[in-house]
Amino acid sequence: MGDEDEIEVEVEAEALSSNAVPFLLQFDKSIQSQVKIAEWNPEKDLLAMVTEDSKILLHRFNWQRLWTISPGKCVTSLCWRPDGKAIALGLEDGSISLHDVENGKLLRNNKTHNEAVVCLNWEEDAQLMKDNDNSLVYEDRTMRFFPPPPRVPRMPGLVSGDSGLADDPEDSFQELSSSSRQRFNVLCSGDKNGCICFSIFGIFPIGKINIQKIPLSSPFLDGQTRYQLLNASIHKVALSKNLCQLAVLSFGDLVKDFVEGDNTVINNDDLVQLDKSLFNDHSLVGLHCLLLNTSIFLNRKNELHQVAQQASSIEDLFEVIRGSLSVMLKHWSGAMNSFHEKFDPLASLIDSHGLDSSPQDEFLSLLFGARTSPPLHQFLVNSLGETGLRRVSKAIDSAGRELHLIVREHLQPAVEIIGFRIGELRGLSRWHARYQNIGLDEKLIENATEKAGMCIVHVERFLRVLAIVTYQFQNFFNWLSKCIKILQSEQTDQIQPPNSELVVIFLKFLLDHDLVGQLLESEVSHNIEVDIDTMQRIEQLVEFGGFSDTKYLERTLANEFNQMENCFKEAFSMPFSTVSRKINCESLLPLYPASSSSALSSHTPASIAFYEVDLDIASVSHTSRRSLVDYICFKIPDGSLDMTNCIGILRGLTCSSSPIQKGVTSLAAVLLCIPKGYHCVDLSLYKDNQIVLLLNETSSSSESPGRSWMMMVETSDVPFVPVSSPVVANFWELQKLKDSTFKLDLDDGKVRCIPHSVVNPLAVSAPSRGVACVFSSRRHALVYILDEDEEEASDTE
Repeated sequence: MGDEDEIEVEVEAEALSSNAVPFLLQFDKSIQSQVKIAEWNPEKDLLAMVTEDSKILLHRFNWQRLWTISPGKCVTSLCWRPDGKAIALGLEDGSISLHDVENGKLLRNNKTHNEAVVCLNWEEDAQLMKDNDNSLVYEDRTMRFFPPPPRVPRMPGLVSGDSGLADDPEDSFQELSSSSRQRFNVLCSGDKNGCICFSIFGIFPIGKINIQKIPLSSPFLDGQTRYQLLNASIHKVALSKNLCQLAVLSFGDLVKDFVEGDNTVINNDDLVQLDKSLFNDHSLVGLHCLLLNTSIFLNRKNELHQVAQQASSIEDLFEVIRGSLSVMLKHWSGAMNSFHEKFDPLASLIDSHGLDSSPQDEFLSLLFGARTSPPLHQFLVNSLGETGLRRVSKAIDSAGRELHLIVREHLQPAVEIIGFRIGELRGLSRWHARYQNIGLDEKLIENATEKAGMCIVHVERFLRVLAIVTYQFQNFFNWLSKCIKILQSEQTDQIQPPNSELVVIFLKFLLDHDLVGQLLESEVSHNIEVDIDTMQRIEQLVEFGGFSDTKYLERTLANEFNQMENCFKEAFSMPFSTVSRKINCESLLPLYPASSSSALSSHTPASIAFYEVDLDIASVSHTSRRSLVDYICFKIPDGSLDMTNCIGILRGLTCSSSPIQKGVTSLAAVLLCIPKGYHCVDLSLYKDNQIVLLLNETSSSSESPGRSWMMMVETSDVPFVPVSSPVVANFWELQKLKDSTFKLDLDDGKVRCIPHSVVNPLAVSAPSRGVACVFSSRRHALVYILDEDEEEASDTE
């Protein structure tokens, strides 16, 4: 753009405001790649951005880059945890990854969807957990009896960050385990197949629904008929601040669901007939607004918080156990590979000398004083030697010590804390009046409790087996060392006398049988043998009660852990399914039609926010109080509803379904008409009654893309029209508002000219921060302070 154009921009901007230019431009910075998603941190002036090549960048307000990560998968959505300390990324494969704000390190990766996660919303309870009845608020007592939870041990031979479990297991676990100190919060995620998932703390899955499969009804349609959304995909989700309602924008085909007296869903062949007979040629394909009742999160937040707190900690400890078993197996496998690498050649030497014996036979002959055979002599003196024996002995001893350390510092504390936490859940499950409502099943928790106890027994058993096996190895190596010195005619005074009986036991049971490795392997072809006397004692213990599993000693430690984990998953699936069943659709309002599903784009500008306002309900109860009111803002595609260049705003959909508003229609809407020659690129709700619009000039030439405008509209200044229940002929309710469209004027309100065209997204921060970031088509990022004017700021400097 030339100097004359820049002067023209300034002149035109000054004409809009005689005293100041709205929105202080903080800076204009070039960017390497175009940004497709951008979100401000709710607590700090930090901007997270996703580029077109799916790199995630975090910048400070002064545009200093803190970190860049590349998850290796296409990032389709992003949101912040309410405290601003973690960020959630929705990925194309249906998984959600959580990252630490400090360094971008991976905290957790959860596979919650089968399709791409297209939207995320993370909301926390607006009030502290301490309600009026403090006696019902649970206190986590784990820290009274246990030190801080253990971390996942590092995998040997790998640098930090390559364990595959998380970038830094210690930091990751500490970040996730701090959920007990968080407010109750819920992460909502929606995918392109119509599924919405709910996770407490972003970790513990607590519910899932598919809007394609749930029956839909609404006072704004035929209240006696239920409908179904086919081919539905989620566009936006927003959970209210009290967690009891979820607003959903969804693209899909609305059809009649149930015929009276029949439970069959109407098929696609009847869709055309429905279009004509029920809706008078109005298309059923379009954008729909759904209001889901999630009041169970509000009504049972204490119970859900307690269960999620224990369950999420247990799942984190599962990662510690799984990582510990993996690290232990790798340590021990490495040591055993070194042992077999040195000792397996003995069998080949025996075969090459034409002897019909085994290595065990040769060693036993040497132990009992017989003549040393040539292959054994060659093996001990030439192949193995003292140096090789010392290396193998050191490898086995180091592995044994490392395994013992991992068990004591990681595995055993994790299993014991799990035992304590499941004991807490066991007590809660017996409080049927409070916890059956969220699906905490006493019988399933009892089964998980027993498996946790069995796992503790297995850990103690493993420690004993490990100590015996490592001692047996060292005794065997001492004997071989003495034998080698004797064969080489050297003194043996410095060698500790070996135990001959233990050498025999080692040769019979340990030379070709890896008992430690067997306990660590999850896939074993046969059960571990248990002597008859031990089995009889276990069966006698069963008669005294306490547990019912008599076969646990026949399983490996890894298999016992897998069984325990499966029991916990089964127990936690009950709250998941129970809560899922209690989430239903309260209301449905079709917004605008489209010619086909393909005509609807996931990039359609839309924004949802819940604000606390003074709700006047004097006509109902002669009083007024503070209440949450939803605002839903969206761009209507040109041609839809016979309109062009329009923006729709809904207000009060949640209030229309509130019990206190029963019989009163509080839903209102307004259509805003964008001035001719401009089109809306993106929009965002801001503060309690404002909307920020990003407008591009309509350009007739591709070489001259034109300029852009950022505009702030006060919703209190626009004429909302009450929305009543429509008749069937007026299926798309907003069409009735066409005659009352409010025309915007760039000469009114706060408007600032941007000297080049812009692209979405428009990133607007939380109301307390008051910052907006705009991205130009020239790959520039412009940051504006919304509540300051440029000339006023310059005067104060």
